[in-house]
Amino acid sequence: MRKTLNDAEIDPILSGKDEILPSSGFVASVMEAVRREAAAPPPIPFPWKRALPGLALVVATLVLVAIIGFATFTQGGGAPAPQVVADTQAVLTQGSQAKLVTAALWAGLSLVLAWVIVKLSLRLSTGNA
Repeated sequence: MRKTLNDAEIDPILSGKDEILPSSGFVASVMEAVRREAAAPPPIPFPWKRALPGLALVVATLVLVAIIGFATFTQGGGAPAPQVVADTQAVLTQGSQAKLVTAALWAGLSLVLAWVIVKLSLRLSTGNA
């Protein structure tokens, strides 16, 4: 059960008559940390001049895809044409499963190869991975 303090008990605590002193070496260690931070070089700024063309290209591509998608759906009344769906089903059923499996295998191989290259480059550059 908690005891509630009245003003007479709180006043001596908050009056500040007892001076709190830091432990020995605390001030020196804090000042050393401040000096170390002040002497550290500034962080490397982000290379916006190199990144902006790529970001602009991504935004332009997304806008173009949105415009083409909007134009396609407005011409067809908002739904994909039944002929397109039928053609897609015909292509998938005419033996293209083997092509899909081959494409999936190549994609998996490229992912594994990319992973190996990244791990190898990390191991060579930092000495650990």
